[in-house]
Amino acid sequence: MTVPRHAAAENLHESSSGRPAAAGDPAELLERHRTALTGFCYRMLGSAFEAEDAVQETLVRAWKAFDRYDERRASPKAWLHAIAANVCTDMLRGARRRALAVDLGPACEPGTPLGPPLPWRAFVQPVPDDRVLPSGDPAELAVARETIRLAFVAALQHLPPRQRAVLILRDVLRWTAAEVAGLLGVTVTAVNSALQRARATLKERDPDPGEPFAPLDAAQRALLARYADAFERHDVEGMVALLHEDATMQMPPFGWWLRGRSAIRAALLGADGHCHGSRLVPVAANGSPAFAQYTPREGVLAPWGLLILDVRGGRITGVTTFLDAEALFPLFGPPARPGGR
Repeated sequence: MTVPRHAAAENLHESSSGRPAAAGDPAELLERHRTALTGFCYRMLGSAFEAEDAVQETLVRAWKAFDRYDERRASPKAWLHAIAANVCTDMLRGARRRALAVDLGPACEPGTPLGPPLPWRAFVQPVPDDRVLPSGDPAELAVARETIRLAFVAALQHLPPRQRAVLILRDVLRWTAAEVAGLLGVTVTAVNSALQRARATLKERDPDPGEPFAPLDAAQRALLARYADAFERHDVEGMVALLHEDATMQMPPFGWWLRGRSAIRAALLGADGHCHGSRLVPVAANGSPAFAQYTPREGVLAPWGLLILDVRGGRITGVTTFLDAEALFPLFGPPARPGGR
């Protein structure tokens, strides 16, 4: 099963206008904003693959319209984000809201069958940190990490597209109300009203993205190392000891999920052992601790899934395993097979 990917839009340097890219032309200017645009589109769409397509379409539209662009009316950043907002709104028309398994129904009991997989379009999907995070100011980077965590991105999907764009631009990217109004072609009053409604909805959803991001200290590194070691040895008691009492476990594309340390322990003890001998390779995903999982298959370690962990108070509060390694691993770029330790 693979994550469905929309056909990517034409490359910026090969737009249908037929104009070749050259040093010093608009292509270089537009490319400078790719990371920021990808971050905006990912929060809007909840999918790294769709965000990539949205950015490609944004850049192609901008390239084609560059001869009509007037920098006196809007900065390149504002102009490109305006195009991206329109592209994302178009893509969201008629689309089903993406979610996490924990949002789709009540927790399952240990031993409950996984059931049939759901379409990948039903789920918020992971994103590599380096595709969406800015470089530079540590404070700006910390905010950006918080707002690409799975729980926050899933909560954003409850907002209508216009409210979603306003909240991202105002509360995540820290644009002024006047800047957002100009970008979206509405009044400042409309922006403030949309922001108030969006904040109220997010407060109701109460996303818990874990602790505010900080560089990993020795205790956090030790926690992750202990979890990886216990996982690779299939030491269920060792893994469970690191979980918060109310920890959750979910495995997209299945709607199945568990809540509570005891339920997770029972499920792991009752598993068929297919993860015995797995290896975990650290990757950077959604501003959170994450691992690429490789599982023995026919005598070799084969890609299996992407694990993203939520951590709070020195305990792991959530484990989300995205099972479509075939589609995800090329996106994150871990090695085809982990080396020895």
